[in-house]
Amino acid sequence: MKGQIGTDRPLASTAAMVMAAGLGKRMRPLTASRPKPMVQVAGKPLIDHVLDRLGEGGITDAVVNVHYLADALIAHLGQRKLPAVTISDERALLLETGGGMFKAQALLPDPFFCLNSDAIWLDGPRDCLRELTAAWNPAIMDAMLLLVRHNGAHNYEGKGDFRLDPLGQISRRRPGRIAPFIFTGIQLVSHRLLRDAPEGPFSTNVLWSRAIEEGRLYGCVHTGEWFEVGEPAHIAPTEAALTRA
Repeated sequence: MKGQIGTDRPLASTAAMVMAAGLGKRMRPLTASRPKPMVQVAGKPLIDHVLDRLGEGGITDAVVNVHYLADALIAHLGQRKLPAVTISDERALLLETGGGMFKAQALLPDPFFCLNSDAIWLDGPRDCLRELTAAWNPAIMDAMLLLVRHNGAHNYEGKGDFRLDPLGQISRRRPGRIAPFIFTGIQLVSHRLLRDAPEGPFSTNVLWSRAIEEGRLYGCVHTGEWFEVGEPAHIAPTEAALTRA
């Protein structure tokens, strides 16, 4: 891939944002009385799976956005020590993925990792943060998305999200086609991606579309496995796979 760098370089960032403000509608009834990031998988909340992996991978600071049943999530996060957690409060207005990232950027360095709070994964030979770091080149990239092939995606029934060209540039799935790569919810983001963002709630897709047009959205392929945990039926098979790992 153009801009690929040696695997021994330091992490591109030691900070990450964890997206945790969603309403968790697909996870009902488990989210009737708790936010989705607090739903337990294999004995611990989803958000702890993410934050534990981040801490193990070298992330020292995390920003977590909150909205639905925020008090319970804030109280839980207050018990954590590594990475250190800062709250981006969206209780007044849920800003969606793009708006949430834009609001939190003042709390984050350039670049920063960004992960969904339900992103559960198993690493291959190299952990995913270093996969992204090794491929990162800020001179030509606004964001680097971690993608996975269909055979490495568990509980996933969609048609895929993206295609990659030989240089690693991303394009979207064509209508009526199957795309070979699925977005894992994990990315490395430059503040440049967030420039001139719309006001209020909006999807990260707005920013990605502009980056695609400018040739600045890239992807790298995860060497491990990834689990979609979007609804109650996904929990048991994910727990079984984690037990076997």
